[in-house]
Amino acid sequence: MTISALLSPQSIFLDTEISSKKKLLEMIANIAADRTDLPESSIYNNLLNRERLGSTGLGQGFAVPHARCNDLDKTLACFFRLKDAVNFEAPDNQPVDLVFTIIVPEEATEEHLLILSSLARIFSREDICAAIRNADSEDEIAKIIQSAEQ
Repeated sequence: MTISALLSPQSIFLDTEISSKKKLLEMIANIAADRTDLPESSIYNNLLNRERLGSTGLGQGFAVPHARCNDLDKTLACFFRLKDAVNFEAPDNQPVDLVFTIIVPEEATEEHLLILSSLARIFSREDICAAIRNADSEDEIAKIIQSAEQ
């Protein structure tokens, strides 16, 4: 499964105004609940529990909050470019403004790990992050991510 196959322009949110990691996780849970049959509180708690294990901030202003959920039949992905960076306790202590989130079925362990690996590879590239930060539209971001996968 490619990242671009998971991400439609309707799942890309530009210049999102968020004041904290907690508020971001709440927004992610709300969007995921709207797009699945899962309760928002369950999604939020799964995201929060994963963050408690260690920050999903990877560095260079990028984070990949993720969760595994029961009763989910396919992976859900969303990308956020935040208007203002927020503290994510990333290893490089840099605030985060690029956020790719995935919610995966509980049993999809291999897919989950492959997606995380692909995201880390793509977003570790400074040129890709810079291009995304300068993109003017959701479609442009989708194309940048798609070309980065090739």
